[in-house]
Amino acid sequence: MHRSLTALPLGSGLLAASIWGGMYVVSDVVLEAIPPFTLLLFRLVLGILVWGSVLLVRRLRVNWRRMGAVLLTGFVGYGVSLGLQFVGTRLSTAANGALITTTTPLFVALFGVSILGERLRSRRLAALALASVGVLLVLDLRSADLASETTLGDLALLGAGATWGLYSVLVRRDAVRGVGLPEMTFLLLFGGLPVAVPLAIFENPGGFDIAWTPGLILGVLYLGIVSTAVAMYLWNFAFSRLPATTAGLAFFAQPVVGAGLSAWLLGEQLAFSFLLGGILICAGVLFAVFER
Repeated sequence: MHRSLTALPLGSGLLAASIWGGMYVVSDVVLEAIPPFTLLLFRLVLGILVWGSVLLVRRLRVNWRRMGAVLLTGFVGYGVSLGLQFVGTRLSTAANGALITTTTPLFVALFGVSILGERLRSRRLAALALASVGVLLVLDLRSADLASETTLGDLALLGAGATWGLYSVLVRRDAVRGVGLPEMTFLLLFGGLPVAVPLAIFENPGGFDIAWTPGLILGVLYLGIVSTAVAMYLWNFAFSRLPATTAGLAFFAQPVVGAGLSAWLLGEQLAFSFLLGGILICAGVLFAVFER
């Protein structure tokens, strides 16, 4: 693939992953007032409203014949994967979550081969290996805790990485089958509702009694519009245009941005390993851009 045709969708994926990397700063504050699955429900509803409005303005019609497959893809990504991530983070540690969920590009490559029949060319494997080593350097593995007390949480986080990899490959499959990207993004968000709605009700047995403040409203709007409606579209665009293994490299931007923002906001100094890891990740991405 010509590098000019690779750079734009890969850049979209990198931007989406960067948004998610910075999302945790806002999420930490919002989650103090809103339970996790309730927040997920708000994010999905806002995303649906945004893309529903886009479809109305552009007068786009949903291909209902493909609806079942796309909803199932959304259920895998926005229902199962995000649900496992919430559970895993609660039962494990943030450091474990950052480490384990970076296995996502490996699962993308695996499902890309098994579902889409993609070939793992040596250059893509080299790019994946470089970026993976870079992530291990960026993350502070000394803070990871893989003891038996966190085993269930770690397994849930591994499941989250695997199912997000599966979701991403299924997006590629649905796009190849001719489902338009705006319509697909709209339908995908509905797929998470069967998980988010009952669990949000379970979290709020006495009703949705939330002490809304201007800051909290802005935080929810940011998470729903920017981190969900916009970032999910960018991620889907990357996988609709690129081989899954190449697009999956964009996920490595998430831990880099997350670690960088955490160090900046907490006033911590970044170690040399962070810089070296970032260089290796960039090298891996450039390998994918200059594939030919």
